[in-house]
Parts: sequence; structure tokens; C-alpha cells
Amino acid sequence: MSYPYQISSFEEYKEKYRQSISDPSAFWGDVAQHFSWRRKWDTVLEWNFTEPKIEWFKGGKLNITENCLDRHIATRGDQPALIWEPNAPDENSRTLSYKILLEKVCQFAQVLKNNGVKKGDRVCIYMGMIPELAIAVLACARIGAIHSVVFGGFSAQSIADRLSDAQAAFIVTCDGAFRGAKDIPLKSVIDDALIGNKTVKRVIVCTRTRTPVSMIKGRDVWWEEEMKHVEEQGITFIEAEEMDAEDPLFILYTSGSTGKPKGVVHTCGGYMIWANYTFVNVFQYRYGQVHFCTADIGWITGHTYIVYGPLSAGATSLMFEGVPTWPDAGRFWDIIDKYKVAIFYTAPTAIRSLMGFGQEPLQGKDLSSLKVLGTVGEPINEEAWHWYDENVGKKKCPIVDTWWQTETGGCLISNLAGITPAVPSWATLPMPGLQMVLVDENGKEIVAEGEETVSGNLCIKAPWPGILRTTYGDHERCRTNYFATYENMYFTGDGALRDKNGFYRITGRVDDVLNVSGHRIGTAEVENAINMHAGVVESAVVGYPHDIKGQGIYAYVIYNGVHHSDETLIRKDILQTVTRIIGAIAKPDKIQFVSGLPKTRSGKIMRRILRKIAEGEVSNLGDTSTLLDPGVVEEIRNGKL
Repeated sequence: MSYPYQISSFEEYKEKYRQSISDPSAFWGDVAQHFSWRRKWDTVLEWNFTEPKIEWFKGGKLNITENCLDRHIATRGDQPALIWEPNAPDENSRTLSYKILLEKVCQFAQVLKNNGVKKGDRVCIYMGMIPELAIAVLACARIGAIHSVVFGGFSAQSIADRLSDAQAAFIVTCDGAFRGAKDIPLKSVIDDALIGNKTVKRVIVCTRTRTPVSMIKGRDVWWEEEMKHVEEQGITFIEAEEMDAEDPLFILYTSGSTGKPKGVVHTCGGYMIWANYTFVNVFQYRYGQVHFCTADIGWITGHTYIVYGPLSAGATSLMFEGVPTWPDAGRFWDIIDKYKVAIFYTAPTAIRSLMGFGQEPLQGKDLSSLKVLGTVGEPINEEAWHWYDENVGKKKCPIVDTWWQTETGGCLISNLAGITPAVPSWATLPMPGLQMVLVDENGKEIVAEGEETVSGNLCIKAPWPGILRTTYGDHERCRTNYFATYENMYFTGDGALRDKNGFYRITGRVDDVLNVSGHRIGTAEVENAINMHAGVVESAVVGYPHDIKGQGIYAYVIYNGVHHSDETLIRKDILQTVTRIIGAIAKPDKIQFVSGLPKTRSGKIMRRILRKIAEGEVSNLGDTSTLLDPGVVEEIRNGKL
């Protein structure tokens, strides 16, 4: 059985795309009528990109959890909603049917209420990949609280910054988390983050690793005890809070080109429609299939394609606690075999890493259940695409190469599985509703002449339902980051190619943001962390090609004006500093000590030169005569790692 708005042929895609551009309100109004609304909207879309002000389904009232849970109970209450595979393969997995998941969400929603959480309050969630994470997310949405999930790899300082920015008064966490061979002490990281914090009233702690933790009287409570109390009250259902379509659903922090993380805000109505529509169409989901997205719910991919997209579509979503290479490099293939996974969605970084282990981990694994493969987070290179196609898909599974961002809510450019053409390393065609354009530095639209492939900065001329509405507490930052670079356009920050068929290939960031293993990291954020080290005078960070991660982090560091005798130790100290300030995810791959940086006379660091040296392009550095000290370039070039 398919969905009424599921595209079933290339011809239909072209027709739907045409309709979505010529009359967006009619197109999205038609899609939205297939969802549960408490009150129908007055207008489908009102917008301008100047302020920016974007409103979808204005006047509409709903609750996203009624669409993810309640409406499926009559037809598929006993069907698995979530399948959870634990970190250790010998530990028992868990399956939650739609009926059971709704009950658990309602009970934890009551726990939140009992602990003082109200509609509009911000709740920070810092947990490992266990079902309780999905339950906490949905429970917040049930009562109209705004969830802000923070990835379990971020440091105490990163959490403190996010708590402060969101003015969060509540935290949901675990004693610890398992991730491969590691135990991550989540609660103690939260304790460190709360030193000096004046806004957090309650910390709810879920038991997972049985790591000893400090529980502060009056502030910290155990998840299990709170749930037991609700069960003793006999509560198995609570009414969902009625939300306006434009009420905030969640804040998700993403790196920017300044050091301060920015809280991207998504709203209830438009985000729900976009998450569902892209899930159903990109993956060509069929009822009863098991969908396995390997992302962490701490990232937007997990929000949209583990929780909200699949559950709003009545799908079975598989979440995995561990890592692809533990206890061995066959773990993903074991899971696909065990649960008869139909859709497998992972990052090119993971694929490239697994390629390095060769064929052996795939031996004896039954992957015949697979129907669709997908990639997310960064462009996939051709070699990895072909390896994935041949060894995992056995040349029978379409690969969807999805391009999108935290700010977009869901896929923007992707082939639709088995419906529209796939081209290795090309994201191909935009989703219905997307008015993509390429522009030059001055914002002039680039139009192809005949058969040529053109390149430019990727922009979008009109909103789609999943577009961000603001950056939390700082709307001006949203305007300047996304809508001020080019007039009346959303600027993605990415460069792209477009060929004669209208297919797009993403070429990478054109701003000061790196894409490392599919995660965006601002260069300024890493520089700020490096500069916190006592011996560092100044630093500059750029990206360079990395075989596994796609992009690696290359740091040029001025250290006390002179080289210390033990550079290896200093490097370790700097890496430790970055880990403490941001998290291990932002550690530089290479640190080159330099006596100076290439600067213009006005003091601007010429990153273009540093990027070329890091990439190994040392012979063609362009004009260096405008630099304050051109001699420093020669020294950096000679010292390249």
C-alpha cells in the first residue's frame, strides 16, 4: 500500500514538481489534508525573505505526536514503531509497538509535567541512543515543550553554552552511554556543564550504564522512579497539547562561521509535512518495511529520519546504540540480516571506513531484504558509491544520495529511489517545492548555454515547508546568515554544479564551515577553542581532503612565538583543550606550528592560501604581494605536514 502523495514515476515527478512551483499553496494544501489537524489552516503560505518571515499552514492547529502515534493505533497499534538494537550484540534488543510507544510517551509527558515542565519551556536532552531518547523527544512535543537534543559527544562547555542560549530550565540525561568499546559518563558531563548555571531546575536521569553518579537533592531525579510514580497513578494516556502550526517544535544547535553555536528553530506544522513527505518519497517507503537510519538523534538526520518522518508515516524505525566497527566491522550487516532491513541510510564516512575492511565482514550476511540504500551528511565519492552499490546493494538497490542541512528540516535534493535517475556522486534533482538557483559572487543567476555544466553558489528562491523559521533568541543572526548574502534568496553556504539535465552535484562549503564526517563544524569555533590553550598566540583552521572523513581539520598554530622542545606533547595538549571546549568531534587532524599567518595589511587572514597549502597545492598560491609579510607563506609551505 502506498501513500496518496507518493510519487510513482519519473513523469509524475516532473508533473508534481511543475505543480509545486506554479501553485505551492494548492500543492502543499493537498498534501497536508492527509494529516490529523485539530483545526484546518486559514492560509497555506505567507512569506518574505527580507525580514525573513515565513508562515506555513497559518491558523492551523495540531499536535505532531497525534500524527506520529495516535492516528496509527486503530490500524497498526501492534505493529513495531521502534526497534532498538543495543551496543553489545549479546544484550537483548527491544521492540516498541505503536500502542506501547504511545503509552510510554504519555507517561513520560506526565513525568515532565509533574516536574514543572510547561508548554514553551526548553528541555535539553543529552542521552545515548536508547528508546528513552525518542520517548523524551516525543513527550516534549506531546505537551508543547521545546526540545533541544545535544549529541552525546559534546563537551560540558558546549552544553553550558547551549543551555545558556536556550535558557533551558530542564534536562533529561542518562547516567552514561555505551558507544562501541567506550562508556561515556553523560551525567558527570552534565554536572560539569551546570557549574554556575542559574536556570536549570530539574535533571531527570535515566539508568543505562550503572555508572556511579552524583544526584543532587532537589535538582536530580531518577527517570525510573518518576515513571513508577506515574504508573502507580494509573496514567497510560494524556491528551496532547494543541499547538499552532507555527509554534516552535525544537531547537537544534549547529555550527556557524562565528564561534557561537546557533539554535535553528523548526516549527510544528511545516516541519511535520516536510519530514513525512521527503521520507515517503525519497525512500519510496512501503508499509511494513524496516527503515534503518544509522544517525544519532542528536543530529537533524536522527530527528527527521529516525523519529518524526518514519513515525508520522506509520513506519517501523530501527535505532542502533553502537558503532559500525564494534565488536567488528560486520555490525551493520549483522543488523540488516537480523531484522530484514529494507532501507539502509548511512553516511559516506561510514561507507569509506567499512571499505577499508574489505569483503570479509560481509561474508555470510544475508542482505537480500534490502530494497533501498541511502547516503547523508556529505557528497559521496564515486569509488565509495560503486563499492556500496556492488557489495551491499548487489546492484539491485537504488542509492539515494541526499543533500540537505539542519536548517532545511529534510532532504532538498535527491533522486527518488527507483523513480528518478541516479548518477554516482550527484544528488541530482530537487524535491517538489524547491526553486534552486546557482548564482555568482554578486548574486547574478547563472544560466547554462546549451549543453554546458555550470557552477555557482547554491541558493533557493522560495520557502518549502521544512525551512527554518529563526535562530533562537536572535532573529537578526538568522537573517544575516541565510537571507542577507543574496537579495530575496536563501543561501545554503554550499557551492554546486548543474548539468544539462538540471542535475545538481554539491561541491562543498563556500563559507568558513567545514563538513567533517557529515557534521558541520565552524572554523571560528575550533580556532576559539585552540586559542584557549595557554601557550597559543593565534590559530587559523581550514579543511583539507580526508580519505575517510571527506574533510579533515588542518590547524596552523602560532605557539608562544617560538617552538617548544616537545611538539608532540603540545599537540596532545591542544587536542585535549579542543575536546574539553567543544568535544572530540572537533579535534584537528593536523597541527602545523608556524611563526606567523598570511595576513593582508588590514589584518585579515588569507585562508585561501592556507587552504591550498593544506590541500597540497603548493605551487599555485596566486598573488601574495598584498600580504603584510609574503615571506611567511614560504615558511608555511616548507613546513607542511
